[in-house]
Order: sequence, then C-alpha cells, then structure tokens
Amino acid sequence: MATIKDIAQIVGVSCTTVSNVINGKSGRVSAETIARINDTIKELGYVPNMSARSLVSNNSKVIGIINHLIVNKQENFMEDPFHSAFIGAIEATLRENGYYLMLRTVETADDLQTFLRNWNVDGLFFTGIFKDSFYEELTKLSIPIVLIDSYVSHRNMCNVGLEDYKGGYLATKHLLEHGHRNIAFVSPLIKENGVLYQRLLGYKQALQEFHIPIRDEMILQAGMDVASCLHTGAKIAARNDITALFATADIMAAGIIAGLRQAGKRVPEDISIIGFDDLSISRITDPPLTTIHQDANEKGRQAAYFMLDRLENRTLKQREIILPVHLVERNSVLTI
Repeated sequence: MATIKDIAQIVGVSCTTVSNVINGKSGRVSAETIARINDTIKELGYVPNMSARSLVSNNSKVIGIINHLIVNKQENFMEDPFHSAFIGAIEATLRENGYYLMLRTVETADDLQTFLRNWNVDGLFFTGIFKDSFYEELTKLSIPIVLIDSYVSHRNMCNVGLEDYKGGYLATKHLLEHGHRNIAFVSPLIKENGVLYQRLLGYKQALQEFHIPIRDEMILQAGMDVASCLHTGAKIAARNDITALFATADIMAAGIIAGLRQAGKRVPEDISIIGFDDLSISRITDPPLTTIHQDANEKGRQAAYFMLDRLENRTLKQREIILPVHLVERNSVLTI
C-alpha cells in the first residue's frame, strides 16, 4: 500500500509538501509540483488513512446518526422507507461537503458513551429524543448535535421538526368532512411530547371541533413490522364500530390495508384510511393512499445544513426549522 513517503520520494519533495497538497494547503506549492504529486497519487492508487489523519488533526470527518427510537428489538429501523429517504439525504449532503456518515442504534446513555469512546466523530444527529435521562446525557456533550423530530430544546442543539399537530388535525378533519364519525387513530407506541403524541393531539382537536367524543378504544398502538400491521388490520376488520382510520405512517397504513383485505374488508368501501408521510408506496397501494405529505429529503438536507454550519463555526440565524405538511387526496377515503 502506497504511503506519503513513497509519493515524496518519487516526486522529490518533502512529506510535508505532499501532505499539504493532499489536505488542500498548497498555497506555497507550485502548480507543476501539485500536478506531479496528484499524478503520482493516481499512479500509485494512494488512499489517505483516515484514522491516522483523525489522530493528527482531531478531526475525523465522520458524523454519527444515532437511532434511539427502539420500540421492538425485532423491528428494523431502516425498513421504514421514510428513514431511508431522510438519512439518504443527510448522507448525500455530507458527502458533497467531504464528510462521512455512520449509523448506529443505541438504547442507553452507557451505550452512547461506549460508541463515543470507540469512534472519534465530529458531530451527532439524533432521531426522536425525549426529555429523559438519555437527553440529560446529551446536554453534557461538547460536539455539535442536531436533533430530528424531537420536542426538546437546548441552547447547544439544533432541531429539524415538522407540523405534526397540524398533520394529525388535517387527516382527521378530512375524514370528518367526508361524513365519518367513528375514526380510529393507529400508531406505534406513543410517548408524551413526541411526534406521535402531537399527531394524536391534532386528531383529538379535530374531533372536538366536530363535537365527537374522544374514546380510548379508538386509539390503537401497534408495531410497524409487516406481521403487526396485518394483525392490526384483522383486528380492525373484526370490529363494527370503525368506519375510518388515521395511521401515523404510510408503511403502517399499507400493511393495515393488506390485513383488512385478507379479512374480507374493502378500502374505502368498508373502511376509509389516511396515512402520513406521502412516501412512494402511497401511490401504489390499492387503492392509492390519501395521506399527509412531508418532504423527507428536505428534512435530511436541512439537518445536514445545520450540522455543516456548526462544524464550520458559522453564525446560526436560527436553531430550529419546522417543515410544513399538507394533505394529498387520492382514493382511500369514501364519503358516507
């Protein structure tokens, strides 16, 4: 494997000169020498040792994204297309700016500390953080932190969020305006002051405006894996008191549609459904899914921009961005 010393010997310059050219500090190096160094790098197939550079500069160019949304150990965080979309947007934006992204799931503050001891990351993204003991540990970290979909705030952290309350409200109001009065709210585990909790509050607000009682039996919590969604669809099909439902994720809505169909129910003729996210899957479900649109790619880009601003010590005009939502009407809601 080629080294900086090998390149220096071939070109006839010092190792420091080669290192400066590699790291973009070539102001005092002639154009001819820069060209010869770069040509030699290509000929030898030289690849910089990122670990060594990290030790020297204390700058690894690696950013971690930490998933703390652990509902079921059997579930795969990346199976949700929404996560794939916004993490992909973060990675692309960081890559364009010379950084690398590392994904890790951690359960406890001790797990996080172990991760940080083993990896010299320059910054961290966190999804779904709540104001608990784990969050308290984050406040002690000295590296840049960007939160995604979190209803906490701290002077040293940035956050990219969404109009979750409005999304829950718009979805439920749409069903109410189409004549439905027995509307279920279907979601993964709901934690107070989280994304799903805000969507639930929006659901409740719409019901109250239409003078519809809020009933606990209409609020269903279930897993987002395929088996759980199919089971939830079967359970809803067995009830006779639900004419419509709002599922807090498109992937969950798609699974429930399949479960309803297996149980002999039709969408929307028997049960109307609205999802949330407006993922590509919402266009190919049968029927195509009415849903609440959010821009997963823009969420990822904005999170990455926050991180880059922090890493480059640029002045921040704001520390929080709340992205908009709107309803996209397709064919999964029937007027009754």
